[in-house]
Formats: sequence, structure tokens, C-alpha cells
Amino acid sequence: MLRSVILAAARSSKIERLVGTAPVSRSLVRRYVAGETTAEAVATTRALADDGLLATLDYLGEDTVVVEQADATRDEYLNLLAALKGEGLSKAAEVSVKLSALGQRIDPELAYDRAREICTAAADAGTTVTVDMEDHTVTDSTLEIVQRLRAEFELTGAVLQAYLRRTEDDCKSHAVPSSRIRLCKGAYKEPESVAYQKSLDVDRSYVRCINALMAGDGYPMLATHDPRLIEIGIDRARWYDRDKDSFEFQMLYGIRTSEQLRLAAEGYRMRVYVPYGDQWYGYLMRRMAERPANLAVFLRSLWTKS
Repeated sequence: MLRSVILAAARSSKIERLVGTAPVSRSLVRRYVAGETTAEAVATTRALADDGLLATLDYLGEDTVVVEQADATRDEYLNLLAALKGEGLSKAAEVSVKLSALGQRIDPELAYDRAREICTAAADAGTTVTVDMEDHTVTDSTLEIVQRLRAEFELTGAVLQAYLRRTEDDCKSHAVPSSRIRLCKGAYKEPESVAYQKSLDVDRSYVRCINALMAGDGYPMLATHDPRLIEIGIDRARWYDRDKDSFEFQMLYGIRTSEQLRLAAEGYRMRVYVPYGDQWYGYLMRRMAERPANLAVFLRSLWTKS
């Protein structure tokens, strides 16, 4: 129930205004968000690379219904990719893109055109793009756009969410040569008709999806902070005789940092999901929903004087 309340709050403009004007501790936001500017995102990428960690960078924003804002999001990604290339960080970082931030809800074709421009810039920089997944209403549209992008940029990644009932089948059909699939649990409020509601059912689905991806010919990207699922991922990789460079783990910036470093030190590819920008509210609320224990820390900070 708490998770549902938090996710509802993530969509509330009134609560967003309250949080945005409260004396929220800067250090709390910085724990999860790597600044607001391109320069701060690049500096964070450099620091992660120095620790042996990979990065995927997400310019925060979604559900764009204004063409000009979608264009501004595209332009920021182009600037970011140019900066990563200029700093020699292309091998250490890719970018994550939400199609709704590129105008998917206005016109999927416009979102595809902008995503293609970003993929072109990524290829020029020597890196690639992973297309984020959002709520279930855009799953088919998102996967269709990814397939179109992969026809030209074969390493374009996609995200599948284990809490959706369809995802095990999606994992099997998308685990093809050159594919890159990020498997996460899912962070949107979904109806029972399309998504598992109990955490145990979601975990079981995640394990089935790990098996489907590891058995396939693609490159699995296991996005989880759950120690049990990490160990299962390692075990399944061994079972399917996979080398450590044939898959990777992913975790969010600011969460389980010591575990990120441990996995990297053991020779696993460990990629950190690094969000940046000033549209941090929705992202932060979904992080609270994924791990409600974070909510106590967040609420205490609302009343702390800056």
C-alpha cells in the first residue's frame, strides 16, 4: 500500500510543488542525482570510470507533450554525447533515453526520429543508447521503435520489466545476437491484469527472465540491487557457460555503492545508472517506491533547515 501511495504522489503536481519548495537537503538529492548540468554528469562519469565502473546517463524528464521540450531533450543528449567523446569517456558510458521525453505521446514517429538522431550521435561518439521502458501502455510502441533503431544501430538496448506478465516471453524473443536487454523489476503502478502485484511473484518472474536471457544469444544487463538476484545471476551465467564480459550488472547511482565496487573488483562489468537534470522529482519518488525504507530519510529532510 505504501508503494502505491508513493507512486500516486509522484504524479501529484501539488505534492511536487510542496517538495520542490521545502528545505530539502541538497545532499539527499545529490545522493541519487548527479547534478543538473552536462558538466556535472560528465564529471560523475569520470569519477565512476576511475573506480572501474561503467555508466549509463539519463537526462531526467518524461511525458513530454510539447514539441519544443522534446527537441530540447534531444539537443541535451547530443551535447552530452559530444562532451563524452571530447573527454574520452565513450568507452565508459552510454546513454539511456525515455521515448516519452522525446514526444512519444505526441507522435511515436517524432520520438523515433529524435531517438535516431541520438543513436547517430552515439555511434559517432563510439558508444550506444539504451531505450528506457515506461508504463505498460507504451510497451509495444517502445519495442517497435527499438527494433527499427536496431536495424541501423544494432547495439541499441531495450529495457524489459519483470513485473509485467508478458516479460518472460519478451525476453525469449528479444535475446537474439547483438541485442542488449536491461532487465529490471519495474517502477510504475500497473493493474493486476498486466502485472504481478506481490514482490515474491515479481522476484520469481525476474529469475525466469534471467534464465531466458542467459540462455539466449544477446547481452543481458541485470538491473537489480537484490543480493539474492545478483547471486542467482552469477550462478545462471556459470550454468550457461558465459564469460564475465558477456553480461553486466546495473545499479542506480547512490545505492549500494560498496556492492558496485565489489562486483567490479571481482571482474564483473558493473554499470551505474546516472540521472541528471532539474526534473528530479518523479525519478526520486519512484526510487522511494522501489525501496520504501528510503522514504523515512526523505521525509526527515523535508523539515531540515538548509
